Amino acid sequence: EDAVHGALSAALAIQERLVPLQEDVRKTYGLEFRMRMGINTGVVVVGAIGRDLRMDYTAVGDTTNLAARLLSLAKPGQIVVSQRTQRIREGFFVFEDLGEFQVKGKTDPVRAYALIREIQGRTRLEVSKERGLTALVGRDAEIQRLRQTYQRAAGGDGAIVLLAGEPGVGKSRLLYEFLRRLDGSGAVELETTCASYGQAMAYRPIVEVLRRYLDLRDGVSGDEIKNRVAEQLRFLGFEGDEPAILLAYFLGVSAPPEFLSRVSGPVLKERTLRTIRDVFLRMSEAGPVILIVENMHWVDTASEEFLAYLAGSLPGHPILLLLTTRPGYAPPWLAAPQAETITVEGLSEGDLQGMVRTLLVAKEVSEQLFKILAEKSEGNPLYVEEILRQLMETSGIVVEKGEARLARSDVTVPATIHDIIAARIDRVADELKQTLQGAAVVGRRFGISLVSRILEEAPELVAGHLRELHALDFVFPSAHEPELMYSFKHALTQDVVYTGVLERRRRKYHASAGLGLEELNAGRIGDVVELIGYHFSRGQVWDKAARYLRQAAVKAQRRSAHREAVTTFEEALEALRRLPESPETREQDIDVRLELRGSLYPLGEFEKMLTYLREAETMAGAISDERRLGLACIHAAEYFRQTGRFAEARTLAEKALTMGDKLQDVPLQSYAGQYFALSCHALGDYRRASNLLRTVTRAPQPEGWTGALGMVASWDAHQAISHAWFARCLAELGEFDEGVDAGRRAVALAEGLEMPYSLTAACLGLGYVSLVKGDLEVAGPVLERACRVAGDANITLLRPQATRLLGSCYLLAGRIEEGVALVRAAAEEVESKRLLMQEASVLALLAEACLFADRVAEAAALAQRALSIAGERGQRGDAAALLHVLGETAARDSVSIEKAEHHYLDAIALAAELEMRPLLARGHLGIGRLYLCAGDHDRAEEHLLAAKRLFAAMDMPLWLRHVASLLSELGVPKE
Repeated sequence: EDAVHGALSAALAIQERLVPLQEDVRKTYGLEFRMRMGINTGVVVVGAIGRDLRMDYTAVGDTTNLAARLLSLAKPGQIVVSQRTQRIREGFFVFEDLGEFQVKGKTDPVRAYALIREIQGRTRLEVSKERGLTALVGRDAEIQRLRQTYQRAAGGDGAIVLLAGEPGVGKSRLLYEFLRRLDGSGAVELETTCASYGQAMAYRPIVEVLRRYLDLRDGVSGDEIKNRVAEQLRFLGFEGDEPAILLAYFLGVSAPPEFLSRVSGPVLKERTLRTIRDVFLRMSEAGPVILIVENMHWVDTASEEFLAYLAGSLPGHPILLLLTTRPGYAPPWLAAPQAETITVEGLSEGDLQGMVRTLLVAKEVSEQLFKILAEKSEGNPLYVEEILRQLMETSGIVVEKGEARLARSDVTVPATIHDIIAARIDRVADELKQTLQGAAVVGRRFGISLVSRILEEAPELVAGHLRELHALDFVFPSAHEPELMYSFKHALTQDVVYTGVLERRRRKYHASAGLGLEELNAGRIGDVVELIGYHFSRGQVWDKAARYLRQAAVKAQRRSAHREAVTTFEEALEALRRLPESPETREQDIDVRLELRGSLYPLGEFEKMLTYLREAETMAGAISDERRLGLACIHAAEYFRQTGRFAEARTLAEKALTMGDKLQDVPLQSYAGQYFALSCHALGDYRRASNLLRTVTRAPQPEGWTGALGMVASWDAHQAISHAWFARCLAELGEFDEGVDAGRRAVALAEGLEMPYSLTAACLGLGYVSLVKGDLEVAGPVLERACRVAGDANITLLRPQATRLLGSCYLLAGRIEEGVALVRAAAEEVESKRLLMQEASVLALLAEACLFADRVAEAAALAQRALSIAGERGQRGDAAALLHVLGETAARDSVSIEKAEHHYLDAIALAAELEMRPLLARGHLGIGRLYLCAGDHDRAEEHLLAAKRLFAAMDMPLWLRHVASLLSELGVPKE
């Protein structure tokens, strides 16, 4: 019941009842008998007297302590209440402000009030936050709008309707009536719901609706699922094996390893979602489809992403997407005109009258009763239903001569729906209440087998209890396969029951639910691994919670549901923290942190990723686990490389390689070698980088290769990326024959994988080596392909690289305007996305682009800025290129000859030191041109001939033609 109102009323009633007793004591003993009372409101720690199924308890804690202090402040015969109590019922009772008092145990003064009397006849609804179904009254307009939208959708236009309303206002009941009136229309109706506990369970409602469509009952084997999926997809007209593999894998059935090894996570996700979308679209070819998703305010990120994707394909298909939500949920993809929102309001006074008369089977409702119902319900059908039920169960209503009225004037209606339901629950028999509690722990929908395991009762006994609870309108049968399933009539009922279970009992029930799910799903644990982890976590069975939550996170990660994966990995870490320290838990602690990298990296949460990697590194070092320490070092090295801290990246990668060599761990050696090479490349040590990558690319695939935690598992993907970077390193060194071979090998490997990241990286490798060589006929198409693949797959890290290199290719081909636009777009993306690793490189190319467009001042400013960045970060190769650009900009100014000479000579010296032969040759070409323009023909000839020899040795005909043109001006004969 309403605790505050009830307590205050009780105190006044006690005070009133004491009056006759006080007279007796005065007459008999000559004494004044007065009682003082103190009342406070708040959370208390409750200890059950007997069993916790009844409301018999003793309460302790700060709330009761303050009540005792207030009691000591009261004068004889006075009732003193706290400020919190007074605020809750202000307007319903008269209080006298007694001022502030210093009480024991409180730092700040406490304001106290004296309770004087109750103000009769006032009530106020305390807003309930839960939902439920009520009798349908006054919804003709909403039904008509739904029918019109359905007819439009059924005609092939496709449509989306969002039903929005407060909990209990009747959204589900409205849907039920709408669908009932469509019976016989031939529409396929598919329904699913989002759960409050399911927001970390990727695709839960989508999996649920697919299982219903495919008639996959709980307990079916993986082979049965594969057969059913294949059969249904053939019926829908799908061709080939891939759609069936994807859909079965989505439903928790293992996919062939060779299939997974050649498809990256993003591609797997894109193809899977496309297949699921096509299932709905092809289903609609046979007739209208109504897809219902309830409680969208609880939708998980991955499911919402799919629904938005599906919504974009509805035009032209007879599909009605019906969603329900509470107020406040309004994502952009559900904005008009894409979707129509129907707001379900409370009932009007006339509709409320009709509903009450129907429920009470009465012709009239007394003014007093209706006033209470109207004030307390505010037209919410669920609240009306629950208030009436509470009044009828307590004999608070009588119906005489067709009129319903209150049975007595002192009837008090609880002010909150939570209190009403709690009071109803408390009135049922203990054994029924215990069954309700076990069911509430399972969830909104539950089966007899699992509840009986939780309660340790015979299934027949539990089934009997559930039949009684159905008769009492708490639950209803909701499915019959693979066994009789029940659901709570209202989500609020489940919540109230659940919160009423003592923590100790709740933990026990959750643990039993986890064990029951293990037993009932033996052989197909993967289907329910999220639920098992959920129950073991709340049951504080920490070892099993850690194991299953980790499996659930990996499952989400493989679906590219990275946000849900991070949440679940972190829950697994919390479970591991609760376990006693042991070698096994320490290893799991490290492994989960390494696996987190696999989801945090694509989400771009680099700082959080580094925190976990540092923790993994410290933990691995503490237990002298060099393999795990090496993996942590590799991941941290890549973080530092991406954020422009290249020296730190090199140190960590080299440390990991040393560990791999010591352990003779092939995956560790191979990954560490690759990342060590990448950091050397960033620092301009192209010779060392190429030697490292030569070793990596020539290594044979080891037997039983599975990759390493947080790394790409495919050997071919790893090799494709390694070959691509090998080509880029060799391009800087001018070793083009080997470089082009490496680039072609990278593309060939990547084309067999269908992984956008690997294919983009491979195209960049071949495209870059061809671009530096001056082979624009090869570079152009390959770099265009890289741009296309990176753009389609939204590969943030590689897209600006592809864009800037294609722009550079266009510049050399004479397509100046297009080239400048592409390089500038790449620079803007690098800046907006904070891709620090690429800053100096993209600014260097933008400076060159500005020179092509005769924007000399802008080119000089950009090159100077980039040189400063490269210097700070140790990017010596980029610095050499930028010195060359500064030489080019100064050479355009006739008064800056010495400055240009200085920059060219610095660039030549650094390029020679770094063995950057193509840049060295271009440096000689640039300074030779400078001397030619200045009239210093001897030095011009010296440098131009040096450039010619280098270009010829590297077989760079495009650049040889530039040199030949200048030498002809000098009169140097052709050889």
